[in-house]
Amino acid sequence: MTDYLQEQEMEIEALEAILMDDFKEIHSGESGLNTSNKCYHITITPQDDEEDDSASMPVELALIFSHTENYPDEPPLLNVLSIRGIPIEDLRFLKEKLKQEATENLGMAMVYTLVTSAKEWLSGRFGQDGANDGAADDEQAKDEVIIPHGEPVTVETFLAWRERYEAELALERAKLMPDSALTTTKEKRLTGRQWFESGRAVAAARGALTSKEESDEEDEEDIDFDDDDFEDDEDDMLEHYLAA
Repeated sequence: MTDYLQEQEMEIEALEAILMDDFKEIHSGESGLNTSNKCYHITITPQDDEEDDSASMPVELALIFSHTENYPDEPPLLNVLSIRGIPIEDLRFLKEKLKQEATENLGMAMVYTLVTSAKEWLSGRFGQDGANDGAADDEQAKDEVIIPHGEPVTVETFLAWRERYEAELALERAKLMPDSALTTTKEKRLTGRQWFESGRAVAAARGALTSKEESDEEDEEDIDFDDDDFEDDEDDMLEHYLAA
């Protein structure tokens, strides 16, 4: 017949020797466990105390347990509490993980095995490597932040900008366009009647005749203009521009 009480006492002695100040007995009312038996509190950090001061640890965990009557042939009562920096979701996950491992280790003293498993989980989840990864992620996030420059664009500022842009564009086009093209463009906006009534038609006709006369004088050719012919030409030009 197995002496469960003796095995439990031997395990407590071994845990006290190994864990020292990290192991202590607490009142059952502080444990969060549904029992009146003796309860024990074990402080767990990601790294060993020999490597780093516990005060500098980012997280700290309390593993609380109590032996059941037939332990180790049945699992102990378990609870996990955050002493520092552990979210409730992580505590729930770790508690289920430890319960599963306790079931897999029935028949032998298992509390120190659970302590080791919890320490390894903390090291992987919140250890120095995890902290460095988090810092690297923060630095990457900072690099990816786009900082806006200049004034914010509103409807009013956009319309003002577009008006200035179109004015500048029109000015540049005017500079590049030949004078004859500008004159033609402006004249296209007038009807035939308006163009003729403005006097441009007569001036153009007279200019053409003057050029012709000068050319004829250079060639020493005498040309007689009949007044009737000139009047006919003028009438024809008038009819042409009135029909435009």
